[in-house]
Amino acid sequence: MTNLLQNMAGMAAMTDQVIATDFLISAKAGVRNTTLALTEAATPEIRTALREQLNDAIEAHEKIYQYLISKGYYHPSDLKEQLKVDLNASEIAMNLSN
Repeated sequence: MTNLLQNMAGMAAMTDQVIATDFLISAKAGVRNTTLALTEAATPEIRTALREQLNDAIEAHEKIYQYLISKGYYHPSDLKEQLKVDLNASEIAMNLSN
């Protein structure tokens, strides 16, 4: 029972990290796709609308990125720390099956 509770506690943090990371990846894709659409836009009105959406997408990406950093889930400037986070997440995931 104790092992189950420990796994569940680890899973809550893991779930937050996984959701936030997935959200960041989706936000990146949104920025990339909006940029591509902007280069293909045929009218000034569409380009204006897409620029506004692009700015919103970039702002959302920045907020998610900062959230990940503030929670200690992402260390873009410190490879050793990021490796620790990634290894810990892997260990938690592996222990969930026990």
